[in-house]
Order: sequence, then C-alpha cells, then structure tokens
Amino acid sequence: MKLTKSLPLLASGLLSAPLSLCANAETLWSDNSLTALHGKDYKVNYSLSSDDSTRNVLTFEHVSGHSWGDFFMFADYLSSEDGSKELYTELSPRLSLGKLGGRELGFGPIKDILLAGQLELGNMDDPDGLTATGPHFTNKLAGVGFDLAAPGFSYLQANIYHRNNEARADNEQLTLAWGLPFTLGSEAFLYDGFLDWASASRDVHASMNVTSQLKWDIGARVGKPKKLYVGLEYVHWNDKFGIKDGSFGVDSNERNINLLLKYHF
Repeated sequence: MKLTKSLPLLASGLLSAPLSLCANAETLWSDNSLTALHGKDYKVNYSLSSDDSTRNVLTFEHVSGHSWGDFFMFADYLSSEDGSKELYTELSPRLSLGKLGGRELGFGPIKDILLAGQLELGNMDDPDGLTATGPHFTNKLAGVGFDLAAPGFSYLQANIYHRNNEARADNEQLTLAWGLPFTLGSEAFLYDGFLDWASASRDVHASMNVTSQLKWDIGARVGKPKKLYVGLEYVHWNDKFGIKDGSFGVDSNERNINLLLKYHF
C-alpha cells in the first residue's frame, strides 16, 4: 500500500486510539478554557466574502496529558459582519512512543517522539452555496511529532503531517506550537501560539499562518494565577486557505489584531 493511501488509515487509528486506551489510561493533567476575541481585519472566509472584515470569535479549548500521550482540541464559533457563521473544530491526539514503550526516547533537544493525528471539521452557514470548499468538510492529518526542550519555554512542539483533504488535493503541513511565560516586574505574562505551513498542491497555493497571543495574567493580581488573562492575538497569514493573494480579486494576506479575554477552568 502506498504511503499516502495508508496515512488516512493511520489518522483514523490515531483519532480512535485515545478512546480505546481510556479503560487503562491515566490522566496526568488537564485544562479547559474559554476565549472571546474581537477583530476588524479578517480578509476572507470560506465563502470568499469581501465584506467579512469584522468578526467575533468564541473559542473552547481543552488540553490534557495522559499515560499514552497528549490530547488537544478547540472549537471556534465565528460570527461575521456579513451575516455568515462558522463552527470550526480541530481534534489533535498524539501517542507518545516513549510512554507507550516504557523508555526514554529523548536525545539532544528532543524530549519525546510521538505519532500525531489531527481531525479538522468545518461547518458553515452558507445558504448561497458560495464556499470555496463546501459548507461542510472533514480533513484527516497524520504524521510524526516531537516535544522539544528550549530554555524558558513551558512547551515547544513540532508536528509534521500528511493532509488527507476532503475537498482538495492532499498536501503536507508543518506545525509548531509554543508557550513562553515571562514576568515584567511583578506582573506575569504568557506569549503562546502556533505556526502552520502547508505545502502547495495542484489546486491550492502554499500558505503560512502564524497566530500568537500576548496575555497578561490579571488573575494573579487577585490570588488566582493562570485563571484569567487579557491581551491581544495577532494573526499573520499569507495566502489564507491556500488562496494565492489576488486570486478571485481577494486579498488573502491577513494581518489581524484581535482583542482577547481568556478564562481557564
């Protein structure tokens, strides 16, 4: 079986593996959060709308560490000024080869090697049928991940995926994710985010999305550190959704600052 044909099967296995491991798994830690965002410089949505600059976004996030690896998911509910609404979800389990094998796999800056999977679910209110990929889509990603050691970082991850896309040709993706806590005087801050680089294919252009958040821990001021943050999110996205800037008369290079409020529970 060719590698590109076997990767979707691997992705399905990775996404179902945490469920099958639950009976004997131990949850080591977990965190849930809600984030409210407001931004005015969104450039394009899946309907290729030109009147979509302002959006409100409500995000639920869950992240947890387990005896088999780790799991991250988020769900974005986006409401745009053109009246469109989207629900976009990602589910990202990773199986730790070190934990499952019962031995340390770290060497140099690499702390662990993981099998990484991701499921992308899109659902858009699109009564006119104008979306670039269809109002509903499911993409499956599978590959390998690395936990990296870096001074000062609470976490630094790199994942390399093959993308099995429902409505477009398959391609590859590199994802980096990081968290960097720091203090200024007596105030605590967190700078975290991700970088997604997706390769070109026969029907999409290569794209790069760097989204990061600079957050002030205002919960720490009332004796509840890491519970309540305010700050800014900045999105630097070239050729958004693989749409080459200028195609269809659309500006697809997004430079977007959002106001942010985030609560952990």
